[in-house]
Amino acid sequence: MNRFMQIFGQRKVWAIPYAVLMAIFIVVPLLLVCWYSFVDENGFTLRYFEKFFLATDSLNTFIYSIGIAMITTIICILIGYPAAYFMANKQFSTPKVMVMLFILPMWINLLLRTLATVALFDFLDFGLGEGALIFGMVYNFLPFMIYPIYNTLQKMDPSLGEAAKDLGATPFRVFTDVVLPLSMPGVYSGIVMVFMPTISTFAVAELLTMNNVKLFGTVIQENINAGLLNYGSALSLILLIIIGLTSFLGGDDSK
Repeated sequence: MNRFMQIFGQRKVWAIPYAVLMAIFIVVPLLLVCWYSFVDENGFTLRYFEKFFLATDSLNTFIYSIGIAMITTIICILIGYPAAYFMANKQFSTPKVMVMLFILPMWINLLLRTLATVALFDFLDFGLGEGALIFGMVYNFLPFMIYPIYNTLQKMDPSLGEAAKDLGATPFRVFTDVVLPLSMPGVYSGIVMVFMPTISTFAVAELLTMNNVKLFGTVIQENINAGLLNYGSALSLILLIIIGLTSFLGGDDSK
């Protein structure tokens, strides 16, 4: 019994299951993506990356996806920041109720929410296309913009704003000179959590545009489903590198 307690009483032992799961579901898939990206039947190669930059279809889809992601992210900021600000400011709202209202839709599967959006557009007799796609993207990813900003604003020391007011700052100056700069780490986190998934998603684009609009995630899916694992893996790795660079550079800026 004492031997059992000595073994399982150590904290590092309880980390073993998590390490195993991470190795199986994160490390191994990433290694396979890297392997298929650089190795084919002829050995080491970079031709799949060359194919991406030379193939106008994939490159144009990538650029188009960035445009859709930027529009979605900007709209999420314009809607999400005021919502997070009011949620974090008790004099304007009841935060717990508003947080629950934003959480409730997230309890439903992404595909079900997207299908409901399709049904809504059909009921209102609105056509499916780019407009429906952007609406669906904003609807699905808006909470990922609100929560980081809300958490940052909620943890902000209110005495900073009070000190600015005591020094003669107007409410607008307090917001622009104190609240907004201090909330930028939350804004950046929201941008990363909205921008990158928007580029890589494919189900939302297929449902809300009747498969007439392709995003970069759709191109990756089509290549993998067609058995072109090498090219699909190379596209996935390109997207992964962009996500990593964005997170790394943004992390340095937010310190």
